[in-house]
Amino acid sequence: MATTNPHPHNNDPDRLLFAYWVPNVSGGLVISKIPQRTSWDLQSNLRYARAAEAAGFEYALTQIRFTASYGASDQHESVSFSQALLQGTSTLRVIAAILPGPWAPAVVAKQIASIDHYSGGRIAVNIVSGWFKGEFTAIGEWWLDHAERYRRSAEFMRCLRGIWTAPAEEGFTFGGDFYRFRGYKLSPKPVQRPHPEIFQGGNSDDARENGAQVADWYFMNGNDLEGFRTQIEDVKSRARAAGRERLVRFAVNGFVIVRETEEEAVRVLQEIQGKADAQAVEAFAGEVKNAGASTANKTGMWATSTFNDLVQYNDGFKTKLIGTKEQVAERIVLLKSLGVNQVLTAFLHYEEEVEQFGREVLPLVRQLEAQGRGKDAAFEIERTGDVYRKRSS
Repeated sequence: MATTNPHPHNNDPDRLLFAYWVPNVSGGLVISKIPQRTSWDLQSNLRYARAAEAAGFEYALTQIRFTASYGASDQHESVSFSQALLQGTSTLRVIAAILPGPWAPAVVAKQIASIDHYSGGRIAVNIVSGWFKGEFTAIGEWWLDHAERYRRSAEFMRCLRGIWTAPAEEGFTFGGDFYRFRGYKLSPKPVQRPHPEIFQGGNSDDARENGAQVADWYFMNGNDLEGFRTQIEDVKSRARAAGRERLVRFAVNGFVIVRETEEEAVRVLQEIQGKADAQAVEAFAGEVKNAGASTANKTGMWATSTFNDLVQYNDGFKTKLIGTKEQVAERIVLLKSLGVNQVLTAFLHYEEEVEQFGREVLPLVRQLEAQGRGKDAAFEIERTGDVYRKRSS
């Protein structure tokens, strides 16, 4: 697990980690017709990755799409794209998105173990249980109900972990409802020990249970203050019951708009939302709200998201990283105090805003951390928490 990085901002083992969404699909990270200086081709993404690495980002997350949908008319495949980014960087860790169903765990375990060797131990995986029914049916895959998709993902993660860590002389044996192995011996094993990191996300009870039981990292969508606190404490409680409380860490999605004044940043947000591709957002809303509402207690991702929330795929506007550099830094240390270990960022204009974040915001966060900030939740909530209070849209 990454604890050191040669970047001068990243020498505290208890630091908050920063990641960014890789725009390896067209349309950027918002479903909007607003002009964006963001490209989805490899050469552009290599520039973004190198700028992020130089700025102090430590992770990048590729996206998985198998077919056009909701503004993403073109898509590069996540694992091969992750490998290309790793070959073009030296310290950045790249998280490849994996979709159980189209992928089998043996194939992923082998792919990722090989890429781990090629990259010197810098690959990770994000197991995506799936929300887009049309994508599954278009490629001839069974569309399972919500609980079954997450149950399959749980088996998938157990298989990855087992294949990567099974004793060489015994191999990996597993008998599940979705996957079966009989003495499978993987060689070579990954470089990373005990294995490459496993991320997974979701808001539902099924997702939280997977996060507590089998993942190393639990991804959260944007939320309000109480939503974040409730979700983190719930997953921690489940992990504690499984004897894994110290093994699960938390990452949160946030769309970043940093401008000279808060008013200017808010105007950019309003323009993004005002120029939303309404037809695409409504179609996306129908797809994901059906997935979110299908959970037993209606707590799945996007179950309560508004139209404006859904203009950013993972409720990133709710995380409120929109304002001056000082405001954004203060809000980030508040998130840290709640138990967040990593912030997953997205931007409107990747061409300059990845570098801008590293130049203007990340050093401020490190300064606040050096002052002891981000450890006392009550203090941070009193200082900054009102911006996250639940209020009517």
